[in-house]
Amino acid sequence: MKDHSSATHRRHVPLSPARTGPAWGLLGVAAFSLTVPLTRITVAEGGMSPLFVACARAVVATVLAATALLVTRRPLPRGRQWIRLGVVAAGVVAGFPLLTSFALTMTSAGHSAVVIALLPAATAALAVLRTGERPPRAFWWAAAAGAVAAVGFAVFRAGGFAGLHWPDLLLFGAVVAAAAAYAEGGLLSRELGPWQTISWALVLSAPPMVALSGIAIVIQPPTGSPTQWASFAYLGVVSMFLGFLAWYRGLAQGPMAQVSQIQLVQPVLTLGWAALLLGESLTWSTALGALAVVACAAGAVRTRLGRPEPEAGTPSGSGAAVRDAVPPAGGTAGPGTAEQRSDPAPAPAVR
Repeated sequence: MKDHSSATHRRHVPLSPARTGPAWGLLGVAAFSLTVPLTRITVAEGGMSPLFVACARAVVATVLAATALLVTRRPLPRGRQWIRLGVVAAGVVAGFPLLTSFALTMTSAGHSAVVIALLPAATAALAVLRTGERPPRAFWWAAAAGAVAAVGFAVFRAGGFAGLHWPDLLLFGAVVAAAAAYAEGGLLSRELGPWQTISWALVLSAPPMVALSGIAIVIQPPTGSPTQWASFAYLGVVSMFLGFLAWYRGLAQGPMAQVSQIQLVQPVLTLGWAALLLGESLTWSTALGALAVVACAAGAVRTRLGRPEPEAGTPSGSGAAVRDAVPPAGGTAGPGTAEQRSDPAPAPAVR
């Protein structure tokens, strides 16, 4: 038969976002799972100050991001996209690294990891507010259970609410900052592209991060060991840049609320790394807390397999298709993107 015969031609079927979104999200979570233990290593014994670790790792990532943007000649973001990039930069470039770095000088990596397990629930709530996604009721039950398990762990380890100290407050602040940046960054990734979003956020935050890094060096010159410098390199290259490429791609393919719950797996991975790299003991309470949040994550992600509720006035399935659309490999928004469109003409109807 001829190659163009319908009997032999195989039609290419693209991977469903329902599968690729969580897969990219899991890859990002795997990259992030080493962040807390390695941050703990870098700030241990006063070799590097928390201010230096948090800011200088952003400078390292900015060099990679700026190089990628220059080589590929990406167009500049427009209008309100800069403001939204500021939210991403404030949350994941400045807020989360700074707050966790200082917290890890006063508490263990294992404790921090499970407190940060609140992040998926916070991200899901903000994602619903920003995107209008409508997860089923079972999703919210699973997300709420994961949040309760994480808070309960922190309270149990602290000996009650009165026992919560500055490290816990810093970690809760880090959760809020990262959740806002994840939700906004996931939306921007649908317009600018995943790696472009974190790259522009890093470039935008470069001036204050460079200045703060210089101040940190003057106050306390870094004198880390080779292991500490290797940990710092991972934080700058992977935790601050490469991990976000996968994470934002997963959030962009979405649905964002469900993909965000994959991060509940991160405490388990982090606890394993903390035990292996730092020799931290894995107690029964920590293990049970980790298993509880993982079970909640599995339940929340499984709700993705259910039939989504169609939006009012929207044909069944079309709303989800539009929300889950991801820009082509070029990374820039198409002509139907409101912030990159030069004329106010309405977007073409979905058929």
